[in-house]
Amino acid sequence: MTHSAAADPTPAGPGPGAAAPTASTPVAPTPTVPIPVAPASTAPTPITPDVWHLPFPVGHVYLVRLSNGGLAAVDTGVPGSAPAILEAVTRLGGAPEALRQIVLTHSHIDHMGSAADLVAATGARVLAGAADVPYISGATPEPPPAYTPAEKALHEQVMAGLAEAGTPPLKHVRVDVELHEGDILDDWPEPAHVLHVPGHTPGSTAVHLPAAGVLFTGDLIGTGPDGRVVLGPINVDRELAICSFRRLAALPGLETLCVPHGIPVRTDVGRVLEAATPETDWL
Repeated sequence: MTHSAAADPTPAGPGPGAAAPTASTPVAPTPTVPIPVAPASTAPTPITPDVWHLPFPVGHVYLVRLSNGGLAAVDTGVPGSAPAILEAVTRLGGAPEALRQIVLTHSHIDHMGSAADLVAATGARVLAGAADVPYISGATPEPPPAYTPAEKALHEQVMAGLAEAGTPPLKHVRVDVELHEGDILDDWPEPAHVLHVPGHTPGSTAVHLPAAGVLFTGDLIGTGPDGRVVLGPINVDRELAICSFRRLAALPGLETLCVPHGIPVRTDVGRVLEAATPETDWL
């Protein structure tokens, strides 16, 4: 891991609150049937020669081929997703132990939910934004979201679906590497730049691969059923999230948005980001 001395261009997010961990939720309309914990078998779909998309009903996972022959997972889905992730890792890397890194974009249950089980199975290192580390480790309760009415209804329905599906309880996990603005991730296939993009959570993190034009957005950005790019819902600071969204949208040369909810954006990325209206999403 290398660290940059450059100042973080975005202001710090709000401090932790007293609420229990909350799930980030998909930007598409909430299903009216119970949401499964994880599919029985999930085939990884190639995004680039070194990146694969592993779709889940709530909270996608991305796998990245590392230069040392191992794999990194970007996020881990809800609790109970580890068997499907390990199956995909074995397909790509030959054994579960090929998983070397787990990069958590933030602390919500549909992103860190299976991290502890994956660490237990593989010994992978966990990396996460410094400001979210107390929530991921369980040292501090997460701050409560500032819901819009539409977001509150969406969140309640998704959480009810997960409960009805028998989602296992969340296990907190130790973070091995705290990530900061300007860090470069070790062993990735090209320099992978860490961006601190607070608003969804205080420590929300995006990962940018400039040479490949790939951006792992975390929950700042998602896609709707019409393919439109939207602001992710359930933010602790909506205005700060919009600023972070605009920062990501302004990155040059983007060709692929690896979003955690909805469909990855792989065509006309500049056009769809220019057309986005995060200021009015979820109102």
